[in-house]
Amino acid sequence: MKSDKGGLVYSTEHGRMCPQCRQPIAACVCAAARPALPTDGVVRIRRETKGRQGKGVTVIRGVPLAEAALTAFAKGLRQRCGSGGTVKDGVIEIQGDHVEALIPLLTQQGWAVKQNGG
Repeated sequence: MKSDKGGLVYSTEHGRMCPQCRQPIAACVCAAARPALPTDGVVRIRRETKGRQGKGVTVIRGVPLAEAALTAFAKGLRQRCGSGGTVKDGVIEIQGDHVEALIPLLTQQGWAVKQNGG
């Protein structure tokens, strides 16, 4: 019994697969066509430890970029901080406490930045 939502989600040859275009995530043709998530114009940055066994993570929300541009922007931020991280559902996560170092970089882009929490 086949499901219309089912399909190949992982391949040992290509890794994760896009559920819409059925291509590897690296070669996904529909990711570039996705628009940026709607925001209120404010980039929010905070440090979180919840659900991470006490490890601190800098979380940046509300960056007004499309998914492909957001991934490239996050890579630049991770390189500036010298740490790892990821982009999940339009939210940039950078390992470690880099809030003070990232606020000037985000304001330099011309965005209004607010520090949440702490």
